[in-house]
Amino acid sequence: MAAPSRAASKLDWSKVGTQLGLRGSTAQSLASFKKRHDDARRRVQVLSEQPTSVDFGHYRSVLKNTAVIDEIEQHFKSFSPKTYDVSKQIRAIEAFEQVAVKNAEDTKEKVAVELRSLEKALNDIEGARPWDETTVDEIAGAAPEIDEYTSRLVKKGRWMPPGYQERFPNLSVL
Repeated sequence: MAAPSRAASKLDWSKVGTQLGLRGSTAQSLASFKKRHDDARRRVQVLSEQPTSVDFGHYRSVLKNTAVIDEIEQHFKSFSPKTYDVSKQIRAIEAFEQVAVKNAEDTKEKVAVELRSLEKALNDIEGARPWDETTVDEIAGAAPEIDEYTSRLVKKGRWMPPGYQERFPNLSVL
């Protein structure tokens, strides 16, 4: 049990969520994992403090059928708990943890780039002049393709873009 708790004991749980900027279900999952980890550590601690020996003499003095006690004692003495090699599972968990941390860092970087882009767009929107105060030259400077398209129409002798009168029939009489 020492190996799995090594990694978890090195973590500063109070800083993990804030340093990674975790929110929503990810933060909830992390808090849930921490709670399960703490509960498991408490249970192991409580169980390790409990006595593991059985006083068969006491049961022989209390019960009339001592043959049953002898049989249970024989099974108890011959019992050996199974041991499992959990190193493969621990390595898999550590590998998963490394991938998860790398993915979280990549996501954090992508979110930071997106936030900078959105902040720039928001500043551009907030700093923009109202549409009715914008000049034709400013629009042509911002979107030169509009000016090029208009020049081509004028050279061809077309003063209205295709579909203009169909879309704005009341404005053509002005």
